[in-house]
Amino acid sequence: MSFVKNMILGDVKTSEDPTGLTNEEAQNRSTSSGDVSEPAVERKFFPRTLSKFNGHDDEKIYISIKGKVYDCTAGRQFYGPSGPYANFAGHDASRGLATNSFEFEAIRHWDQPIDDLSDLSEQQHEALDGWVAHFEKKYACIGDLVPEPGVNI
Repeated sequence: MSFVKNMILGDVKTSEDPTGLTNEEAQNRSTSSGDVSEPAVERKFFPRTLSKFNGHDDEKIYISIKGKVYDCTAGRQFYGPSGPYANFAGHDASRGLATNSFEFEAIRHWDQPIDDLSDLSEQQHEALDGWVAHFEKKYACIGDLVPEPGVNI
């Protein structure tokens, strides 16, 4: 509801996160709901492994940005199935966020090389760094995205 209210009223007091949740609220929601009973453990993710945390195959929703993986389960209504940013769930969302593209074409499939983002402009890199800072404040970083030998290299 806060997302709709913010869109209509233009409330600038809330964060840029479409969920409208503070980091504390997001953490409390993910740990107090019956959906996520065990805490996330920091680890390494291959793109193939990350792809399972899309809200369909697993209830948890993980999104990678610039090689870091964030638990975005608390923002399920936005990053989960049928959400406006559902394409990012279970993927590296770096290019999509940097270019402000929510199209599936901005996201690499799990069996493709990890995007090195070398062709992004300086402005796009700055926008992406802003997103990284935003996700670090909102969601727990639970690991790193690394290439799977023989698949993403």
